[in-house]
Amino acid sequence: MQATSSSRPIKTGTGKTGISKRLIFLIASAVSASAANLYYNQPILPLIGQDLALSDALLGAIPAATQIGYALALLFISPLGDRFPRRNVIAFLSVLLTLTALMASFAHTGYVLIAACLLIGLSANITQQLIPFAASLSSPDTKAQVMGTVMTGLTVGILVSRTLSGVISEHFGWRAVFIMSATIALLFGVLLYRFLPNNKPTNSMSYFQLIISMGSLVRQHKVLRESAFIGALWFAAFNALWATLALHVSEAPFHYSTQQIGLFGILAMSGIIGAKLSGRWVPKFGSRRILMVSMSLIILGFGIAALFTDSLLGLCIAIILIDLGVFSGQVANQVRIFSIDPAAQSRINAVYMLFYYSGAAIGSAIGVNIIGAMGWSAICIFCALITGIGLLYHGIKRT
Repeated sequence: MQATSSSRPIKTGTGKTGISKRLIFLIASAVSASAANLYYNQPILPLIGQDLALSDALLGAIPAATQIGYALALLFISPLGDRFPRRNVIAFLSVLLTLTALMASFAHTGYVLIAACLLIGLSANITQQLIPFAASLSSPDTKAQVMGTVMTGLTVGILVSRTLSGVISEHFGWRAVFIMSATIALLFGVLLYRFLPNNKPTNSMSYFQLIISMGSLVRQHKVLRESAFIGALWFAAFNALWATLALHVSEAPFHYSTQQIGLFGILAMSGIIGAKLSGRWVPKFGSRRILMVSMSLIILGFGIAALFTDSLLGLCIAIILIDLGVFSGQVANQVRIFSIDPAAQSRINAVYMLFYYSGAAIGSAIGVNIIGAMGWSAICIFCALITGIGLLYHGIKRT
């Protein structure tokens, strides 16, 4: 695949053929900004529920709709990166994200907001165009480090999204969060169109063939199947946690405001550490060992959260361990899948992320219902169990 519109390769700051440090920074920042849209609504669910008088079922459908939209985009939009210049696809999605975020800001019924969040999730596919783009531009010996940096951007997006969402909604209302989202989407849309290389894929498959070929990739590559399955399990657990955290700490004994709830996002800093360390250690220890450690940390975190339900310290330690495990595991998984077939990176990433965010949608919806029926401890036990299934499966498959 041609990396740029010219015949000259991009050079890294170290002199190796690959992606420049300036472009890595732009891509990581844009990944951060676009991924944040998947999490803006989580800290403000109590405010939305009060303002629109929503039932628990409709309230749970808001974060679930965002994840479902993201999953649909992975299936129907992500493969386009193997067929068309990714810069053009990203430009279209940036315009769509700007418009749908504005739609959410003007929503006056739960159903309109759910529809808007579905489209926001669809538009946030920008992230999944940029990640394989960065992988395709990086050299084999720098791929893990590049993925670590890009995943750091993803983690920062999650961190900033929840903190900004809580602070802005506290002072300006929940609608201002979506106005902010639209503004950021427009800004990065312009920057990406200006500075991304105009790659020219050689793939000539029709759109229908691209979609069908994703099934063939699943059948052909057992590493992809395993990575997708275990990733879906731990990300379901991760989103069940964050979709219900605001509901848990807004009640006794905490009684936190939305601004205070948003500050829990700062704990996602552990995910940044996990992504950076994983990018450094995968080449040394291998993806398999990093994944075993990552899932063990997630299970330990949920165990602590279940035991110390009413302890702020226990909750903070649990969130740190969970985020550390999730993002270190994500880097290890993506290094594995992006080494499968360079000509099909968009579709391979789409398959992996389709499982990943389908798990997120299911986890968000189930989590809100579990906490309403059985409480916080039940959420933590559920999340530890499904992550344990992933750890067991990974250990048995030994891929």
